[in-house]
Amino acid sequence: MANKGPSYGLSREVQSKIDKKYDQDLEERLTEWIIAQCDPGVGQPEAGKTGWQNWLKDGCVLCELINSLSSGNKPIRKIQSSGMAFKQMEQISQFLNAAEKYGITKTDMFQTVDLWEGKDLAAVQRTLMALGSLAVTRDDGTYRGDPNWFHKKSVENKREFSEDQLNEGRSVIGLQMGTNKGASQAGMTGYGRPRQILNNNP
Repeated sequence: MANKGPSYGLSREVQSKIDKKYDQDLEERLTEWIIAQCDPGVGQPEAGKTGWQNWLKDGCVLCELINSLSSGNKPIRKIQSSGMAFKQMEQISQFLNAAEKYGITKTDMFQTVDLWEGKDLAAVQRTLMALGSLAVTRDDGTYRGDPNWFHKKSVENKREFSEDQLNEGRSVIGLQMGTNKGASQAGMTGYGRPRQILNNNP
């Protein structure tokens, strides 16, 4: 893979806007959670955005993370550190596939190049936030760390109604639908006809 030089013009402006979305405080919280969730064996990133990217770049830490959230069979069987670019990208893809099966929506997913090339690390943060929120919401005993690090996702509250209750509801006219009491068409003219304005003053 060829190294790219610095970007200029519009490309540089777009990249600058993406970089501004990256949250340094969120980086610290996510790092703390990943270490608590996996174990200290996953290591510690160097301070700063580039250090955080390099820590996650080979996909090993991410694969360990998704495996730690599974109580049964681990979704990723083989996690192997490699210096080869295609192997690293393959492991990131494995994490993304496992995260999607876990329940992360496609809109919350980052692309492999977002992490590997550092194109959009804010998107990586967004995916990990969604993963943490889902783990806290599931509350299946696999989540480790402070539950206050993530907000719980809203859960569907499905209700069942009997046929009698449904029929009873159909006969009620809600106040937001208005009322037809006192309605009259007296004095109305047909559509398209001009209104007569009569001046009765002498």
